[in-house]
Amino acid sequence: MLKQDVAQAVIAEALKTGGDFAEIFLEDRQSNNLSMLSGKVESVNSRRLHGAGVRVFSGFQGVYVYTNDTSLNGLMDCARRAASAIRGKEYYTAKDLVWSDTPSIHFIQEMPETVKAARKVAKMKEAQAVLKEEAEIVQGSISYMDSVQRVWIANSEGLFTHDTRVYTRFMVAAIASNGTENQTGGISPGAMQGFEIFDTKIDPAACAREAAEQACTMLHAPLCPAGVMPVVIDNGFGGVIFHEACGHSLEATSVAVGNSEMCGKLGQKVAADCVTAIDDGTIPNEWGSLNIDDEGTPTTKLVLIENGILRNYMIDKLNARRMNMPITGSGRRQGYMFAPTSRMRNTYIAAGNDDNDEIIATMGDGLYAKKMGGGSVEPTTGKFNFAVSEGYLVKDGKIVNPVRGASLIGRGSEILMKIDRVGKDMQMAQGMCGSLSGSIPTNVGQPMIRVSELTVGGR
Repeated sequence: MLKQDVAQAVIAEALKTGGDFAEIFLEDRQSNNLSMLSGKVESVNSRRLHGAGVRVFSGFQGVYVYTNDTSLNGLMDCARRAASAIRGKEYYTAKDLVWSDTPSIHFIQEMPETVKAARKVAKMKEAQAVLKEEAEIVQGSISYMDSVQRVWIANSEGLFTHDTRVYTRFMVAAIASNGTENQTGGISPGAMQGFEIFDTKIDPAACAREAAEQACTMLHAPLCPAGVMPVVIDNGFGGVIFHEACGHSLEATSVAVGNSEMCGKLGQKVAADCVTAIDDGTIPNEWGSLNIDDEGTPTTKLVLIENGILRNYMIDKLNARRMNMPITGSGRRQGYMFAPTSRMRNTYIAAGNDDNDEIIATMGDGLYAKKMGGGSVEPTTGKFNFAVSEGYLVKDGKIVNPVRGASLIGRGSEILMKIDRVGKDMQMAQGMCGSLSGSIPTNVGQPMIRVSELTVGGR
């Protein structure tokens, strides 16, 4: 843990060369990872991560130094190294630290650290038993992960607080083969919960069935035709399109330095009237939620786009200075080895008023993207390219057959304007998002949406 007198001394040391803000972030994390391949436990790993980082601001300049030596001497040396890069014209005195309790919105019933490995392996075996029943599944990979992260944050504005984050995730990947060709299917639910997640959110057998069904379906699917056509993107993981193609363009990480297509567009129309997009860190027990961000700011529910109008950016402390705008509780980092910056939490397109059956029935000929895979995006331009991991061809408003090898190609700002239907059932899916401050848990989500015209890559 971080003692108050130690934090006060470290912050004072960090300000000695003229910095106008100083912060210390201390982390202690215990994580466990188990993996099983074709019914055999391949690995059982436990890891402890412990260290701290000191950050100093001078105007728009930020310096970050980290260490795994959290003794008083180690932290003071870290502060001196950070301060050595700052040459301010004035000298600032830190405010006295005032302890602030962080109320938790995440109820944890069974801490992972109290659960024996045998119980975790038993859940994996439940999934493996289902995969073994499927004749076309030649290999199954199952993983279990849990993590308990405890953080202490103090800064020169007088903040001194602590938070505990508990994560559990279960991943199933299945490979189907016909002897000459392989196709994969996968699912990876998770939440900010303890082992009780298997009573409330995750059914290992159901996860295995879904992964196997996707792999087998794609094994027998013909190649997708290419062209420009209407595309319906299903709920849950379909939200990765907004996350990647538009969400990153709304982070101050890009906006503050002019590297976003959304720069200077607050109050302007950037999407169709039916589109409202939200980044919400306040949903209890969700994968991307927080009590406080990694700068100690209480998390928020932030409306990014409201009925097509851009309302907010996601802003961290340093970029708030650069943009002259308030912080939004969006400062996040992978761990103590990273300085925080603006990042997404649970980012989703809000539910609309359209019926799912009607959305497909009135689309004519096109593609129904049930599940999305990986892809790439350029935040400066918003151009993206995403794989469709499970897709279906639609003819005259009817789903006719599965297709494989499809990809969606476009630009974030253009796809937002071409959304003409938004369904009523919003769902979320879990993922890990990488950026300047490392890899962090984020949720993506949306109801079923329809894009009136989008380039589909295929054969």
